[in-house]
Amino acid sequence: MNETIHNLLTEQTASWETARNNYTALAGVRVKELTVGGIPYKVQFNPARIVSSGAKVDAKTIRERKCFLCPANLPPEQKGIPFKEHYHILVNPFPIFPRHLTIPELAHVPQRIAPRFADMLELAQALPDFTVFYNGPKCGASAPDHAHFQAGNKGFLPIEKAWRRLIAGKVADYGKAALWHLDDAPRATLVIESASAEDATTLFDIIYRASDAKPDEEEPMMNVLAMYEAERWIVFVFPRAKHRPACYTAEDDANLLSSPASVDLGGVFITPVEKDFLKITAEDVAAILSEVCISAADFQRIRQHIKEQIPKNISL
Repeated sequence: MNETIHNLLTEQTASWETARNNYTALAGVRVKELTVGGIPYKVQFNPARIVSSGAKVDAKTIRERKCFLCPANLPPEQKGIPFKEHYHILVNPFPIFPRHLTIPELAHVPQRIAPRFADMLELAQALPDFTVFYNGPKCGASAPDHAHFQAGNKGFLPIEKAWRRLIAGKVADYGKAALWHLDDAPRATLVIESASAEDATTLFDIIYRASDAKPDEEEPMMNVLAMYEAERWIVFVFPRAKHRPACYTAEDDANLLSSPASVDLGGVFITPVEKDFLKITAEDVAAILSEVCISAADFQRIRQHIKEQIPKNISL
């Protein structure tokens, strides 16, 4: 699969002008490093990502626009690779990563993680050079009406290497899987480490049920990252409290166009506007995370709910 993906990226950047221009521009994006509570973060100035960061995702806009992930509406230049007979692996033409993929369902179905978490694990195993990620419908997804994953090359997100030193404790064991929580406030992070896809899926289902959906939401707000290495899955789950921070719609100097998604929570904040890139500070990142991630009290409550569910479900 790795060679097939490499060939797809090579072909698409050669034949598709939009993709070629944006991947060429990516080589020159500016990046700065910040430390937030002792944790490394990066900020990337990436003008092409205004398409996603600035996307209108209200119900009226979604109803009135053509879905850009449906096969009938893809640009004629865009080619894909089938996966599990109902997904299409595509090159993302507005990249954050040097190798950035979008993996939509072929059918136009809503963005939901519960019925396809096992598919996410299969994707991570099939793409061992990539980290696969899921943005909830109000957690950074610019197409909340069409189920999809994304994937970016490993080694890009700081959390991939930093997480082990941030472990605060173990929440639970389940078969061949362990669930950890990190000491990385104001972010709230759960980590599933598992040699079994089945046990990882069961643990995720328990996390999902412990994370109550808001009355007007179809699923609990969350972002998810998954990677496969050394015959184990590592899954990061970020429970969310809010879609976008107040600075997103603030006026004048208080405005900062930040719409955090999986990549931002993984440690790379995307700023599509130059003034935001120049002014954003570690304090800004901390404030944004404090606003969009769940509180320490809610995080503790979720962990307790998980522990309470484990004895009823455990099967060693």
